[in-house]
Amino acid sequence: MLTLTNVRKAFGSLVAVDDLTLSIRPGEVFGLLGPNGAGKTTTVNMAVGLLRPDQGTVEIEGAGSPDRPEVRAKIGVAPQALALYDELTGEENLAFFGKLQGLKGRDLTDRVRWGLEFVGLFERRRDRVKVYSGGMKRRLNIAVALVHDPPLLLLDEPTVGVDPQSRNSIFEKIAALREKGHTVVYTTHYMEEAQRLCDRVGIIDRGKLLALDTVQGLIAAHGGKSLLIVERGGGEERVETDDPLRELNALQSNGALRGFRLERPDLERVFLRLTGRELRDV
Repeated sequence: MLTLTNVRKAFGSLVAVDDLTLSIRPGEVFGLLGPNGAGKTTTVNMAVGLLRPDQGTVEIEGAGSPDRPEVRAKIGVAPQALALYDELTGEENLAFFGKLQGLKGRDLTDRVRWGLEFVGLFERRRDRVKVYSGGMKRRLNIAVALVHDPPLLLLDEPTVGVDPQSRNSIFEKIAALREKGHTVVYTTHYMEEAQRLCDRVGIIDRGKLLALDTVQGLIAAHGGKSLLIVERGGGEERVETDDPLRELNALQSNGALRGFRLERPDLERVFLRLTGRELRDV
């Protein structure tokens, strides 16, 4: 559905994306993870034709480069920076963007209604967007991306600043889109979201692809051992182990334990092992 081959993009001396090769399969939810400044948004911008790569190619569903309008029509984008008009109503926003995509007449009316119902905003369709909550705006942003029914949807940090109810609603909508056969590229730095939603995950940092696999495949390859933490009178003992039960029995034989807990490897541990733990302020 989306293929990037040996793509590079630099801004002056800053290399944002460095020889990135990536292939997104039809019908999957693909997570693109990375710390701040890793190159996620630049990658999305090249995938939708907003930026041209300095080298390499981007192709959509065998149709060619997203530089071409007929290829871009296959893509829906919900950018991290909300692309909405506050003085228009939710319904007017969807109608405006639908017209930009070539919809008109009954087709436009039906798609606007479908989009509002899909994201749970039909009852608020005549309210101006400026009175919407942050979560409502995020959901409308997704509806705008879907109004022309594209087979490929790119969501760039779609849950930033939303309440738990809106976040859960967005998760449910993404799952519904996958069931309908849509392909979704989902960029985030929230590990629990990727672990819950994504069929495969690619981790990038400093513009390079560090790892790509299913969540369980990444954990098996890069997560390390389980961490057993036991409490004794003198404090805690932390033991990495492949066999927590055997290790726990061995520790008990050396004296009574006040308690214990087990931390299994997860996607967050994989992410930190691959990208490091230092703070990123870019």
